[in-house]
Amino acid sequence: MNWNKLTEAGQIQEIKTLSEEKPVLIFKHSTRCSISSMSLDRLLRKWQDSDTEKVIPYFLDLIASRDLSDLVAREFRVPHESPQVLLIRNGEAIYDNSHFGISYADLMGKI
Repeated sequence: MNWNKLTEAGQIQEIKTLSEEKPVLIFKHSTRCSISSMSLDRLLRKWQDSDTEKVIPYFLDLIASRDLSDLVAREFRVPHESPQVLLIRNGEAIYDNSHFGISYADLMGKI
């Protein structure tokens, strides 16, 4: 999977703008959490290259960018979780889930 790395606060506005044309997926991952690693692996095993035609994927490393993760939670009005996925459309979070609730089928069903 070819992730866009979410590393700077300015990218949040970019995500909002991009989401007006195509949904944006944000995966918030903790490299210190085995559940986060399992959730990420479950998503990656099902991900197809053609999915990037439907959704723009962003990856946020929570350990490296905790303040940015908190900003994402505030900007999109979702409580912080780890791991967590958000689906952004027209500048707003239309779906979020965490831990073992993260499901490829659910995400793709929302697009």
